[in-house]
Amino acid sequence: MNQPSLLPDEGPPADEGALTIGAVCDMLKADFPSVSISKIRYLEDQRLITPKRTAGGYRLYSPLEVERLRTILRLQRDEFLPLRVIRQELESSTSGAFSVANQAKQLKRAQLAEPAPSRRYGAQEIIATTGASPQLLKSLEEYGLVGGHGPDVYDETDREVVQTALELASYGVEPRHLRLFRVAAEREAGLLQQLLTVGLRSRNPERRREALESLESLAALASHMRHLMLISELREIASQ
Repeated sequence: MNQPSLLPDEGPPADEGALTIGAVCDMLKADFPSVSISKIRYLEDQRLITPKRTAGGYRLYSPLEVERLRTILRLQRDEFLPLRVIRQELESSTSGAFSVANQAKQLKRAQLAEPAPSRRYGAQEIIATTGASPQLLKSLEEYGLVGGHGPDVYDETDREVVQTALELASYGVEPRHLRLFRVAAEREAGLLQQLLTVGLRSRNPERRREALESLESLAALASHMRHLMLISELREIASQ
């Protein structure tokens, strides 16, 4: 039986000013109550943070790494950005800082312009890497939120959906509730397609390229508008 006190991450830091994962988690909980050690490890698995390791295997987080982690959590919570977008912006910045002003541009690059993710996962790998239950994964697939790539085949976006659904489940949000996001996305995509249908179906490569660029810009603007409407509604709820 594993003993939590014997985990490498529980050991004392070897570098002055460095913090263990447990200390970092405790520090961030005041601003991000849902943060956990497993979530911090998941962000490391996603190459968003790279803590140093001692010879004994302890993770050590510098003050800069803690601030980077704080930025990632804030962007997830306040800006609703997917991890791929956050990762691309962090990787493109020599300072590791995230410029929210570049949000629309990064959404365009990461969600539309880049090719579909080539990484594929089986059900067991999704369950193992996210901590989700087989029932949750099954329910998400039944409601059309993940899958669609073939039997027992999932991509990187599916894994992020499962991870997010797992966190939402702690607030009582069930997969059936999440169906409204899929319906809303389908309607929004349909509207954008109608606006640009002529260019998107054009056989002229240049005209099609222009239509795709416009689609990317529209998608970024629509995403921002949706975010603003949600914030407006939440403020109404908070004021009641």
